[in-house]
Amino acid sequence: MTVSPADDVATGLAAQAWQGMRALVLDRYDRRKKVCDALGMSFIRAKALRRVVDGPMTMRELAAALGTDPPYTTVVVDDLERRGLVTRTVRAGDRRSKIVTITPDGAGQAQLAERILNDPPRPVRELPPADLEVLARILGALLGTGV
Repeated sequence: MTVSPADDVATGLAAQAWQGMRALVLDRYDRRKKVCDALGMSFIRAKALRRVVDGPMTMRELAAALGTDPPYTTVVVDDLERRGLVTRTVRAGDRRSKIVTITPDGAGQAQLAERILNDPPRPVRELPPADLEVLARILGALLGTGV
């Protein structure tokens, strides 16, 4: 299969755009450290709170949502439970399955993490509205959300 010069240009531009997005989000304005500092916990623990804030989950569901293995998920939930941010109960009808539920304090921590993560950096806020509309449309298309 022969690659045309136009394909090479498109691939190069795609790589340049991806590298720019990655640098913007992960290098220059990485909010994960701010979340960790504000909550006094690792980012994976904050992520766990952000997953269970919408409703109780089994340990298995939480592990899948976090992309972690079950033993590590247990370590994370043990710590969150010690902090009073989640509770863990036996699932009715299946004693082997545990349900993780967020507490009011945990919900507050999850909301704080979301506020920090959702706060756009100054250079993004300062873009002209027309540029923001284009950026939102492109990102919506990439994410499949049609923003």
